[in-house]
Amino acid sequence: AQGHGAKGDNVYEFQIEFLQPVEPKPVCRVTQRQLNITVQKKESNWWERLTKQEKRPLFLAPDFDRWLDESDAEMELKEKEEEKINKMKIESRVPKDPFKHLKKGYLVMYNLVQFLGFSWIFVNMTVRLFILGKSFYDTFHTIADMMYFCQTLALMEVINSLIGLVKSPLLPTVLQVFGRNFILFVVLGSLEEMQSKPVVFFVFYFWSIIELFRYPYYMLSCIGIEWKPLTWLRYTSWIPLYPLGGLAEAVCIVQSIPIFSETGKFSLGLPNPLNVTIQFSFLLQICLIALVLVISVNFRHLYKQRKQHLGPKKRKTK
Repeated sequence: AQGHGAKGDNVYEFQIEFLQPVEPKPVCRVTQRQLNITVQKKESNWWERLTKQEKRPLFLAPDFDRWLDESDAEMELKEKEEEKINKMKIESRVPKDPFKHLKKGYLVMYNLVQFLGFSWIFVNMTVRLFILGKSFYDTFHTIADMMYFCQTLALMEVINSLIGLVKSPLLPTVLQVFGRNFILFVVLGSLEEMQSKPVVFFVFYFWSIIELFRYPYYMLSCIGIEWKPLTWLRYTSWIPLYPLGGLAEAVCIVQSIPIFSETGKFSLGLPNPLNVTIQFSFLLQICLIALVLVISVNFRHLYKQRKQHLGPKKRKTK
């Protein structure tokens, strides 16, 4: 190599005849301070010395931070061999799933279909409101069919969690899916008076925005791809959107209570001397309280997930 030293520009060279064969191509790395050359042994075993000549060359000095004596070297090799053997034993004990690719394909297609469905809802609502200038009042009549499809299909998430196809905990999944379907099919779908209210727009809009990040994240995870901006959005967007969606659902229930009380729909009359009737509006008031508990449970679950995926990574200590 050519370099500038104490005696000006010179060509520097050296030769080392190693005790045993080494790999022919060393790895060189140049820094501002020095040149590092890593030479790999062909066989990982203990050398009595570095060079063939017994007397060490004057220009060689050992790096005691990386120094190993014979017992240390043997222990290190033994640990590596044991680690490799243990890994092979663990892999051999884990049964191979013959349906692995089929399950992965199903999950990818499920998340893709849901993503396309909620994307259609979001784009349609955005274009109609902000570009075409349509009102809030016709949201249900234009979007409901696609929302029915997506939320009915979402029942598969409960089944997937129940049979262990995905690692999602069952309780938060059940609370979210059945909570949304209760709002969609019972509160909105059964009352024509509710279908023309502006709150429907906000319920559908918040639902669709959340799913725009959730389903593509799961779809990419199925095929082992992680896109950091999408991961951040998946575990951050829910912070403002989830409470807003919960508030919209609560408003929807509150507005439906007087309608159910007036019409008596879904109320249950019991044959008894007092003619006691269980009003469905009373059950909705209980559901309103339960909604707060559901939001708190899911909020805690989502916070733990965010901390797990976006929190500081813990270093493993030996």
